[in-house]
Amino acid sequence: MWDDLKSKAAGLGDRRIEALFADPDRAAAYSLSALGMLFDFSKTQIDAPIYDALLEVADQAGVAAKRDAMFAGQKINETEGRAVLHTALRNLEARPVLVDGKDVMPEVLETLSRMESLAQIVRDSDVTDVVNIGIGGSDLGPAMGVLALAPFHDGPRCHFVSNVDGADIADTLAKCDPATTIFIVASKTFTTIETMTNAQTAKDWLAAQGVSDAGKFIALSSNVAKAGEFGIPAERVFGFEDWVGGRYSMWGPIGLSLMIAIGPEDFRAFLKGGEAMDRHFVTAPMAENMPVALALVGLWHNQVLGHATRAVLPYDNRLARLPAYLQQLEMESNGKGVSMDGADLPYHSGPVVWGEPGTNGQHAFYQLIHQGTRVVPCEFLVAARGHEPDLKHHHDLLVANCLAQSEALMRGRTLDEARAKVADKFEGAELERQARHRVFPGNRPSTTLIYDQLDPQTLGKIIALYEHRVFVEGVILGINSYDQWGVELGKELATALGPLVTGEAPVQGKDGSTAQLLRFVHTHQAR
Repeated sequence: MWDDLKSKAAGLGDRRIEALFADPDRAAAYSLSALGMLFDFSKTQIDAPIYDALLEVADQAGVAAKRDAMFAGQKINETEGRAVLHTALRNLEARPVLVDGKDVMPEVLETLSRMESLAQIVRDSDVTDVVNIGIGGSDLGPAMGVLALAPFHDGPRCHFVSNVDGADIADTLAKCDPATTIFIVASKTFTTIETMTNAQTAKDWLAAQGVSDAGKFIALSSNVAKAGEFGIPAERVFGFEDWVGGRYSMWGPIGLSLMIAIGPEDFRAFLKGGEAMDRHFVTAPMAENMPVALALVGLWHNQVLGHATRAVLPYDNRLARLPAYLQQLEMESNGKGVSMDGADLPYHSGPVVWGEPGTNGQHAFYQLIHQGTRVVPCEFLVAARGHEPDLKHHHDLLVANCLAQSEALMRGRTLDEARAKVADKFEGAELERQARHRVFPGNRPSTTLIYDQLDPQTLGKIIALYEHRVFVEGVILGINSYDQWGVELGKELATALGPLVTGEAPVQGKDGSTAQLLRFVHTHQAR
């Protein structure tokens, strides 16, 4: 299905993106507006024939039908036999959603109501600190959200512990008063080794400080029995079904820390934003559908042009954790090697996703983006307005930098322009040498998502936009975006290696490298 697109890519030759703007209507033609946001993908090589061909690929893959199947509760996670219904967690209109003939919405809304009640109790109490203990999807989403919505944060301070490295929880607990700190333990199974190790350390810390752990823990888990064994009563356990994947779970109980931070009302606004993007995804024609367009641009750059990485560059310091969040969302979802039928993929799957906020990145890795030998498609995000009216000049400078970077990536600087820039300082061969160091190839693609202001609804729209982008890409690639078997092998080996690290079992049957590293650990721990 990629042959036509590959042919079109081969026919581009040395065409410059900048030259496409000879059409005065290009920017409008290759931008989509929806829900108060503008997605501009005009600074790419995509033209009408290419966009039509990409839409044809989406049509051939059955994106619309599979989208409708997902929202209807069909078990599109075929390898695990599960529905995929994180969208139900933000279905505030309570439209019926059936799984095996049962409407799941009454239970979803009842859990949301319980969360709101407990969140308000915590917010009205003398609790000063909330420590969320989780990992992966049980950490990245709420940690990203709490930082992103800092202007709306009027509840207790929220901290996030995920790494099993003792430094993570030690440094966090050092900031907290045991008398006024509570813990949220987020693990669907309540057996995740990193999470449960940190949870036990938190319980031991309270005991060492002479503070009872009664009422100090909340569980976000479907394993009520295990949580009970840990000492958490059922009324403080919030479960979620197997049709909610970890990296898609911040809309429900995993988002409790965010709800405590910003309050139930603003959390509902966050849900409404996601719900609004859901409606757009379901109702907008494919050619005018923002998640579809975002996905098609990504596929054009990765699968067709062969650009292996994607930089996510939010010009919003409070979105500092968004690249890491999207890294998990996209790479855990679409980092697969086989199609739904188990056959090897005949093409590459998802790209490497990475990034940092602007303007910090400009003084770090933008050098490679502008002048390196590999093309890195960039995705810029920026708000038209900041939250600090007294510092408007800061925000104006921020926006100027964002827009300048996308323009610079497209335009570049020719050798003649570089010569002219340093002609007053050098001459002859040295002029030529110095000028070549100042050449920017340009013709490097980028997209920009711009919105009014980062508030709870807008954050909800952005996260749902990227979730649906991952879905569309996965459908077109013919893979299951909702399992994650790739995380299992390392966990299994780590469990087996535990006794070898502690010295409880002999180092045998391991490769020479692993055995050598274990001996180094033993030697230095013995000191």
